[in-house]
Amino acid sequence: MSLALRLHHLGRRAALRLLPIALVGLTSASCGPRGGGVDDELSAELAYRGLDRGIDRIIELGFKGFNEAGSANIPPQTASGDAGGTMDVGGQVDQGASNNKGMRLTVALSDYSDGPPAGSDLVIVYNGSLDTADLSMKGLPDADLTGTLVGNLAMDGDLAGNLALNLSITGMTMDAGGGLIARAPGTIHVTGTATSDYGVFNVDVSL
Repeated sequence: MSLALRLHHLGRRAALRLLPIALVGLTSASCGPRGGGVDDELSAELAYRGLDRGIDRIIELGFKGFNEAGSANIPPQTASGDAGGTMDVGGQVDQGASNNKGMRLTVALSDYSDGPPAGSDLVIVYNGSLDTADLSMKGLPDADLTGTLVGNLAMDGDLAGNLALNLSITGMTMDAGGGLIARAPGTIHVTGTATSDYGVFNVDVSL
């Protein structure tokens, strides 16, 4: 039975009592996070895709700091997002002659954005720091690379809310000459989850 017909049968006084409740229910059902509603699969994916280049940049700056480190501390590395804001990476690296090394990175984003993800016109801005950003290399210079990126970022722009990252990284490193180490091109694989108000996106990308 329609809402109007139900109100008619209830009578004028009862109908007036019920109408505000019905309107609240309709308003609540129509509201959701910007860019979509709860469990909006496309928005959940774009919440991560907007940071795809950023994940790549974290690894890039981590290796840059690793190669520049003259002590256990990584020299601070800063880069701009393609569309604005900054990414700052620092932290510590293992010292010594071992061919197994680890990096414990600090990662902070300030109004960071790389512009719209591929195939979209949404611009997402990220702020915050990762709780865990660790990379491990075993068998340098041609090492097996593993790592984790875990933390919560705040999104603003065309998508807003919290983005919780729980990512694992695998790949390989290579000798870049002159005592430098680089990631081997085409070997980086990122898996895990990116959870936002729009739902959970299962990450499975190659960088």
